[in-house]
Amino acid sequence: MRKVVTLLVLLALAGAAWAALTWRDLRSFGATAYGGPEEKTVVVPSGAPARAVIRSLAQSGVLSDETRAWRYFRWVKRDHRRLRAGEYAFSGPLTPDQVLDKVYQGQVKLYRFTVPEGLRMDEIAEIVGRSGLARTEDFAAVAHDPATARALGLPYANLEGFLFPDTYTFARGVSARTIAEEMVERFKEEYARADAGRRPGVTLTMGEAATLASIVEKETGQPAERARIACVFHNRLRLGMRLGTDPTVMYATLLRTGRWSKNITKADLLATHPYNTYTTAGLPPGPIANAGAAALQAALAPATCSDLYFVSRNDGTHVFCPTLACHNAAVRAWQVEFFRRAR
Repeated sequence: MRKVVTLLVLLALAGAAWAALTWRDLRSFGATAYGGPEEKTVVVPSGAPARAVIRSLAQSGVLSDETRAWRYFRWVKRDHRRLRAGEYAFSGPLTPDQVLDKVYQGQVKLYRFTVPEGLRMDEIAEIVGRSGLARTEDFAAVAHDPATARALGLPYANLEGFLFPDTYTFARGVSARTIAEEMVERFKEEYARADAGRRPGVTLTMGEAATLASIVEKETGQPAERARIACVFHNRLRLGMRLGTDPTVMYATLLRTGRWSKNITKADLLATHPYNTYTTAGLPPGPIANAGAAALQAALAPATCSDLYFVSRNDGTHVFCPTLACHNAAVRAWQVEFFRRAR
């Protein structure tokens, strides 16, 4: 009997010693950073068991030892939260606590893309496609979808003009529809700001404002000119003059031929089309590009002017004229004589 008791005591002491050593080892493991500066990406599938997640982290080189990591997770890093699915990026050295906390908190890898002002929705689709978040064709399909436009409360049959230029950040797995919804929401936010500064007498609807803003955006890259160019178009609309703006001709030609070209021909200028403001009076039936905040503000709060014309100085700025005689003189100076001297 005494031998049995002695044996049990020895086993208990050995077990206690093993537990103490194991605990100390795990505490040391948990406090030791591991990994190099290079980024390691790990995908945690939805519903993956914790053991599989630990295995993936170890096999990817984020955790140094799968067995010790699993014991650390089970015995030390016990947490009521679940390990969250997603794509994670790790660049070390990181301790096991730091690694696991990232997955507990769902700090997934984020992808960013930037949309400049003045792009068409098909050009924006290409930017989204290059980001790797959604396929170009999927985003283009959403942008062209009338049902999506209706669901988002837009006045036209597609999203042209309402995909606000900005920098966007999303996690992997986001849908093309969700990306588009976020961009439209940003447009609505900026439109509300512009609408709050609307000049008295300006009666443009949201759709008309987006349309005029897109023309202003395409006509000038000079911040100081936007409000004055908007004033020219407001004056023309008030007098019933055709807007006669080249960017609408280019857009109309794209819709007519399926090809984009900056070289406007006489046939393009004379082609009857709803978007061609040389042949059709009033605003075109929708935006021709996606304008930024400054162009939206200019459309709703144009400068006060008597100008009806503007001519490019070929350096990004324009000469503004209130009369046809002034306009013709500016054309001679900056289009005829300028290029004659250049030749």
